[in-house]
Amino acid sequence: MKTSSTELALPALQGSSLLGFMASLGAFRTLAMLPEGSEVRMRWVPRAGSYCPVLRLPSPAAPDVIVEKVHAALRGLADHYVITVDKDLKIPRGVFRKLAARSAEDFLGHNDLTAASLVAAFGCDAVGNEEGAILDTAFRTMSGAGHQHFLEFMNLLAKETTLEQLREALFGPWRYRDSSPTMRWDAEDDRRYALRWDEPSKDPVRTVRGANLLAIASLPFFSVIPTSSTTVATTGFCGRGSRDTFVTWPIWTGWLALDVVRSLMGLRQLLERDETSAIVLEMYGVAATYRSQRINPTSKYRNFTPAAQL
Repeated sequence: MKTSSTELALPALQGSSLLGFMASLGAFRTLAMLPEGSEVRMRWVPRAGSYCPVLRLPSPAAPDVIVEKVHAALRGLADHYVITVDKDLKIPRGVFRKLAARSAEDFLGHNDLTAASLVAAFGCDAVGNEEGAILDTAFRTMSGAGHQHFLEFMNLLAKETTLEQLREALFGPWRYRDSSPTMRWDAEDDRRYALRWDEPSKDPVRTVRGANLLAIASLPFFSVIPTSSTTVATTGFCGRGSRDTFVTWPIWTGWLALDVVRSLMGLRQLLERDETSAIVLEMYGVAATYRSQRINPTSKYRNFTPAAQL
């Protein structure tokens, strides 16, 4: 006998925030990839001037049980070969190609269903730079300067994020009391001196670790693909320069499955701002779209601005 489904809202996550949106997708994907999660669905509902994600689960489950399941699944990323291949994404094309081949074998052998999708989200070995390294994801915000390491920070978050930190990320409130690392996908991570009362270097970084870890789990929705012999593109992004790179994401109202959301994220109409695109998105049940700019405050790292609704 089939148990009736149940709905679970994640009130701490806001669709109008890039980190909140990514964390929502990460929670959704993590639960949907569990053996019992094939029927998990997700939609958004208006809440406090933004949108809140709601999950439809195949059977009732207490919030604490959900947190435990997500925590156990994401702990599997700790010391995973995909995120320990290097500290950063300055990976030689040959090394990355071997990494991709190994992850593909694991996927085809049903040994690991996440490794290949993470590799595809990190970069592409078909195109390289002058140093022979891969061209990587537009979500990369650091490359080692100032002791900030993109992959190493992922591994630290996977190893050190606690149940309580995940519970805060999902159900709130966000208190910004956790120490670094942060992936710099939160607009709050933009700590330039001109925007602050105190000098940033003397003010310890505070973040929401659980939200950062959940956002890492969303990266499989954002594949990197070659667009020419010298360029790549990341799903959801438009522009290439330091002043014209933007990421756009949709808010949908219908119950969507994992593969449908993946297709929705790749719609070209999300990146276009005309009446025809708006009509197409409305047909797909998209109630709103948000856009954030990626900025380069210094040569050491990148940040993302607060999102604007299109």
